Amino acid sequence: MLPTGQPFPPAGKITTGGGDWQEHAACRGTESSVFFSPDGERRGRAQARRESRARRICQDCPVLGRCREHALAMGEPYGVWGGMTEADRRRHARRRLAAATGLSRRGTLDQPAPGPGAGLRPVATRGERNPAVRR
Repeated sequence: MLPTGQPFPPAGKITTGGGDWQEHAACRGTESSVFFSPDGERRGRAQARRESRARRICQDCPVLGRCREHALAMGEPYGVWGGMTEADRRRHARRRLAAATGLSRRGTLDQPAPGPGAGLRPVATRGERNPAVRR
């Protein structure tokens, strides 16, 4: 998706906002409503169809990588850019943050994988009480 220099793209066709790579984008001349949610669009099937259509356009784009890099570097909050939806970019940002800080998805420090049998409860033999079971 090409930048327009505005927080929301104007209605109409997508135009370039500068940069050589944008001149070669597959979305050039495409209605902006394919890449950005039109007013009143709700999440669900309509959004999924629109995003799917946008991704198909991006799929064979010769500048897909540059577009994606632009969107990630600029923190583009809206629309489909470089084949990535808003949700894709948010997910990507969370993963990068987690990798950079060593935090897992749940906000705890990542630990090395436990060895065999880790996390198993001790088993009592016949006649013994199992210390792991509260009574």
